[in-house]
Amino acid sequence: MWSYYGSKSRIVHLYPAPKHDKIIEPFAGSARYALRYFEKDVLLIDKYKTVIDIWIWLQQCSEKDILTLPLLKKGEDLRTIDISEAERSFLGMMAGIASVAPRNKISAFSAEQNGRKNYLKRVANNLHKIKHWNFQCEDYLNIKNQKSTWFIDPPYQFGGHAYVHGNDKINFSELKSWCEDREGQVVVCENMSATWMKFNPLSKMRGANRLHTIEAIWTNEHTHYNNVQQQLF
Repeated sequence: MWSYYGSKSRIVHLYPAPKHDKIIEPFAGSARYALRYFEKDVLLIDKYKTVIDIWIWLQQCSEKDILTLPLLKKGEDLRTIDISEAERSFLGMMAGIASVAPRNKISAFSAEQNGRKNYLKRVANNLHKIKHWNFQCEDYLNIKNQKSTWFIDPPYQFGGHAYVHGNDKINFSELKSWCEDREGQVVVCENMSATWMKFNPLSKMRGANRLHTIEAIWTNEHTHYNNVQQQLF
C-alpha cells in the first residue's frame, strides 16, 4: 500500500503460498506477502508504531478519504499542511522511494508522478482487502506461538540497520531459535550474505544503488529452492 525499505513487491510471487488460514507477519512493514493473500486471516505486527498507526488508519479509511488527500508537490513540507498525523505519516512514506520512515519534504520523483495521484487511486482500490485484518504494535518475541503461516522479513543482518527503529539491535541467534520454534509454515527472508541461518538463493535483485544482491529464503518445509545451486546466481 506504500513504498517501504526492504519491500518484497517485485519478488513476492516467488515465495511459497500460505498453507494455513492465518498469516502472521511479525516485521510487517508494507506487508506485501499478506496483501497477495489478503483473503486470509491476517495479523500484522511491527515494533515501529508509525507503521501500525498507518495500517490502522488505512483500515478505517473510505476510498474518498484516500482520493481527497492533497497531491504531493516538489519541495513542499508536509508539516505545513493541515492534515492528521496518520495522514502525514502515510503521505510521508510516499514522499520518497523506499523510505525507512516518513519524510517531511516531497522528493522530485514523487512530485513528478502526478503528485502520486495514480498511486492514491491504487491504494483506494485496495482498501477492501484489509478490512478484516488485525494489527499489533509489539516486539516479535512477545507474539504467541500458533499454527499459522509465518512470513518473517526482519531487518537484514548486513544492510538492514537502515530500518531498525529504536535503540534495539536484532539478536540474530535469538531470532534463529525463535523462527525455528514457530508452529506451522515458516518462511524467512534474507540476503545470501547472511550467516544466521542456512539460506537458499531466491532471486537476483538490483538495489537502489544499482548493486546486485541475491535475495534468500529459509523455510521449515522443503521447496525447490533447496535444490538451487548457489553458483548459478
